[in-house]
Amino acid sequence: MKYFKTIIIPLLTLITLLASCSTTKKPMYRLTKNYKPDNQQLYDTIVKLDSIFFEAYNTCNLNLDKYGTFFSENIEFYHDQGGVMTSKQDIISATKKNICGKVTRELVKGSIEVYPVKDFGAIEIGLQKFHNNQEPIGTPSKVGRFLIVWENKNNEWKIKRVVSLH
Repeated sequence: MKYFKTIIIPLLTLITLLASCSTTKKPMYRLTKNYKPDNQQLYDTIVKLDSIFFEAYNTCNLNLDKYGTFFSENIEFYHDQGGVMTSKQDIISATKKNICGKVTRELVKGSIEVYPVKDFGAIEIGLQKFHNNQEPIGTPSKVGRFLIVWENKNNEWKIKRVVSLH
């Protein structure tokens, strides 16, 4: 009984205290609380374009030409780690060299927000993860933010600007 009072009770108290201090927060993946699209049709269009574009990105060893068709001729690509690129051909070449077969992008489900830009197109913002396919399966990837400015000319959507932050 003395053992119980001197060892077990303090140990149980410590475990209870530690358990009550720990938190398991569920990550929030919505950029704006309670986001609702201003224009559901525009939202659906951009989400579909995002899916098609990144399918081409993820399979660029097979779809590099398709991937390149999404970019405007005067693209601006801002990457927090890679710097700025303003040449469509340089972006495609860098993708071929550094991405194809090596990296895949995963959209964080439910994170896309789309905002119309009057007489121009739309701005898409969201969250994404990039997986290095050279690492073991299950290696964690950090969530990063992105912003894509889509231009709509004669019902043809092109990516005009990209900001990618990891």
